[in-house]
Amino acid sequence: MSFTLAPFTVSPQETGFTLAKVLRARLGGPSWNDVRKLVVARRVKIGDAVCSDEARRLKEGEVVVLLEHPKPLPRTAHPERLVVRHLDEHVVVVEKPAGVNTVRHPAELEWSEQRRELDPTLEDLTQWAVAHQLARPARELARLRIVHRLDKETSGLVVFARSVLAERELGLQFRKHTVVRRYLTVVPGILSAQTIRSNLVADRGDGRRGSTKLPDVGKEAVTHVAVEERFTGYTLLSCRLETGRTHQIRIHLSEAGHPVCGDKVYAKRPGGDVVEDRSGAPRLALHATELGFEHPAGGEHLHWSMPLPGDLQKFVDGLRTGRGAPK
Repeated sequence: MSFTLAPFTVSPQETGFTLAKVLRARLGGPSWNDVRKLVVARRVKIGDAVCSDEARRLKEGEVVVLLEHPKPLPRTAHPERLVVRHLDEHVVVVEKPAGVNTVRHPAELEWSEQRRELDPTLEDLTQWAVAHQLARPARELARLRIVHRLDKETSGLVVFARSVLAERELGLQFRKHTVVRRYLTVVPGILSAQTIRSNLVADRGDGRRGSTKLPDVGKEAVTHVAVEERFTGYTLLSCRLETGRTHQIRIHLSEAGHPVCGDKVYAKRPGGDVVEDRSGAPRLALHATELGFEHPAGGEHLHWSMPLPGDLQKFVDGLRTGRGAPK
């Protein structure tokens, strides 16, 4: 049976109800089984993310979209295709593909293994890849411990702790800002090398995270920006994190007047003006290209780099030759 539904914003009356219940009402009362099939088939988005949990409780203001066709998982969202750069008893470092959440939403933590396979997170993929390499069932392995994460549409290097010791010691390194984290990103316009410092708050006044000028409010965020290459109308930047606040690079560059190409969240300035994105970026043009830290047990310095993945490399090549964005 075919279903169509225009995108809608969750109303106050629908707040707190499950996705399945609201969809069923909006669609005119199909069977519960038909509604579940739509969700499991990855045809429903909440905001920018596909939701495969029909029991997810909706919040007022969220935008729900019923897709005409199922949204496939990224090709690399498979444990046998996930690139594992380092594995030992304490840590595992992997190359995260874009389009995959680093960790699971709290409402999805009780999902069965079969259900997780329909919509895996990087945490799931990594545990399955480790199990494959060690030739052991994933359920027999100690759980992975989260010490940092990347946004869903960001690609790049991620480390998971595999022991209590590693979780503690890596957490300490992150808090002391000694972990090397460098990102590549593309922004419109000409931006010079600089260090951006601000205090970030959860709501800058328009419902978005952002910087505040109020004294003793928010958390300090420091981003060191260097220029890698300039194109006509665009700049390829290298951003080194001194701190690692949520969406830090995206916020700092947007507030500097140069939002990351492909960013649909921070393309709006605090005053409400939307920065038009004419770059043609295939997704959020942000990639975690470098990661380094002291091994939590042995103390040796470990370091990895990862070049731009194919989609962003093609985008940058187009800008370099003048074929990638309108003039």
